[in-house]
Amino acid sequence: MRVAKDDIDVKLQIPGAVIRQRTNFGNASGYDQISGEYFTLSAGVDTTPLFQGLDGDLCQCPHWGFVLKGRLTTTDGAGQQESVAANDLFYWPPGHNVRVDDDAEIVMFSPQHAHTHVIDHMIRKVHG
Repeated sequence: MRVAKDDIDVKLQIPGAVIRQRTNFGNASGYDQISGEYFTLSAGVDTTPLFQGLDGDLCQCPHWGFVLKGRLTTTDGAGQQESVAANDLFYWPPGHNVRVDDDAEIVMFSPQHAHTHVIDHMIRKVHG
């Protein structure tokens, strides 16, 4: 789910402040600790080979985040693609790969245990 900043409802606008809120933006129930993550990614990065060996060869961890700059495209298990770009909020449900289209920086919030499992798997893939 991608939402551009200008498509988020303005709930309050007063001099010096604009408050926007998107409700029902994914469900975090059933997860314990959440980690805050900052990723710096170069164009061309593709997680597909790094996720091989995970369930379905996909990241099975949900993520909520914001794109600071750049553009990324996710692909789910059915082959459905969605792109996010600078100033987009996003929710990536479990079951995805990510390709970086343009140099990007993103902030994400993820269930800590599930995403640590994915990150550790990627580390093992990189270091053999």
